[in-house]
Formats: sequence, structure tokens, C-alpha cells
Amino acid sequence: MEMINSGKLPDLLVILGPTASGKTKLAVSLAERLRGEIISADSRQVYRRMNIGTGKDLSEYKSANRDIPYHLIDMLEPGEKYHVHQFRQDFQQAFETIVKKGCLPVLCGGTGLYIESVLTDRTFTAIPVNNDLRQELDFYDKDTLLKIFHSASSVYDTQADLSTRKRLIRAIEIKYWLKAHPQEKISGITGKPINFKIYGIDPPVTLRRERISKRLRQRLDEGMIEEVEGLLEEGLSPESLIYYGLEYKYITLYCTGQLEKDAMIRKLETEIHRYAKRQMTYFRHMEKLGIPIHWLDGSHDCSRMSDLILSDLKLE
Repeated sequence: MEMINSGKLPDLLVILGPTASGKTKLAVSLAERLRGEIISADSRQVYRRMNIGTGKDLSEYKSANRDIPYHLIDMLEPGEKYHVHQFRQDFQQAFETIVKKGCLPVLCGGTGLYIESVLTDRTFTAIPVNNDLRQELDFYDKDTLLKIFHSASSVYDTQADLSTRKRLIRAIEIKYWLKAHPQEKISGITGKPINFKIYGIDPPVTLRRERISKRLRQRLDEGMIEEVEGLLEEGLSPESLIYYGLEYKYITLYCTGQLEKDAMIRKLETEIHRYAKRQMTYFRHMEKLGIPIHWLDGSHDCSRMSDLILSDLKLE
């Protein structure tokens, strides 16, 4: 692991990793030892009463010495939409609040796009979604989409991520918006760049899969199905819950009679494994963009990883 040359803390400490890797526990341990507060970088933990399925694990924020404050959790009602541009604004407000108190902001989560958005000045994330255009582009294969993207040049070309069909469609969407709004300023976060340091948890694949399967069983035992049933009983439409994906998608399909319970569990487990793989792919993409991630062996326990980070920061 690369060592830094100064014992001075960064302005922002980032803890990331795939699902079930122990991010929250590690972030809380560091926040306790460094007088920090947690900022969640999770696209679903912003919703109230979506606790088990999103893995909030709020009990982990309680430590022996003090309850660790957290931000960007339980902000919205289920059914509301939350996008990366809003996250950038909410992050900035939370970051400034924590710094003013003389504490260390610790950004923790697995939504790579959210983390990337606050570490780079990629203000194109503020451009809104165009669902009509997306439906039109959805008929084309990747080669055709590439031709559409390259049919005209723009300032966005060098920043576009064309690695997957989904990202290619988003890139075309951004280019169309820029062409239609040539005079409009794209709003973004202003101010000096944040001095950050990122630590990523990288469990061996077999251990990652074992932890995912174990946690899924635990959450089912804790009442994850009942959580989804309760949200449906509140009046949320099945479509609203399916929108949030993974646990909420497949349990909703079970609750509405579209999947048998055993089939739902098997399908959900498979999809969570795939999601963890996609998370790691996104983190590697961030590294390719020049965002340095200092990887920790995820087979270590939390205490060991916490010690390694403090040693790397020259604090112990």
C-alpha cells in the first residue's frame, strides 16, 4: 500500500467497497478514532423506512465512547426520486457543516457514481434525464450508438464514458442537451478541490460471495420481506419499489405473486453477486480516471484495517 509523506489528515476521508464488505463498520471505527462524522454515499439509504433492504445498519453508528453522527440517510420518502446532482449539493452542505464543527468528514458507501461526482469537477452530472430520447436510443445496438455519439463533436467528448451501452446512451443524452442549450451554464459545485484520500475494501471473491449470501439470509430473517410488504401497504405502487432494484425489485415481485419465494431468493442472491462485481468494475473505472484508491485486503477484520489506515496516515 502506498504511503503518504505527511501526518496531516486529508480534508475528506473516503471508505468504499462492494456490498457486504464492512464499509460502515470501518468508517465508524475511523470516525470514532479521528473525531469524524459519516456522510453516506448510498443511492438508496436516503429513503426513510427502507432500512433492511438498503443495509443502513444504523446500530453500527453507536460506539463505546459516542454515537457517530451521520448525514444523507433518511432524508426522503419512499417513491421520491433522488439523483446524483442532488447528492452533490447535499454532500457539499454536509461537508461544510462537519468541517465548521472541526470534525473530519468520512464519506462512506458503494455508489461509485456518487463518490466520483464529488471528487471530480464533472458538472455534466447535473444534466437531466431525457426519457423520450432514452426510449428512442434503446432500439439501437452499441455500434450504432457509437456512430450517433461521434456524429458531432462537443466539449464533452474527452470526458464521456463509453464503456457500456447504458453509459453510451447517457453520453448521447448529455451531448443532445449541450447542443440544445449552448448558452446555458451547467451548475456544479464551486470552490477549491477537496484534498481527499480513498481507502477501498477488496475482499477475495470467494469471501465476498460468502458474506453476501450470509447477509442476505440474515436480512430475510430480520424481516426484509415484511419491510417491503409494509411499504406496499402504505400505498407505494409495485413499480415504485421495483425502481429501486435488487431487494426491493425481487421481493416486490414475490409479494405480487410474480415469483415463488425460493425462486425469488435464488434470483436475488445471484443479482446481488452481480451487483458487487459491477461495483468493483466501477471503482476500477474511477482509478482509470486518475482517482487513486488505496486498497485494503478485505479478509482483515475491521480493527486491523483501521490500524493500517491510521499507520498509512502517519497517525500511529
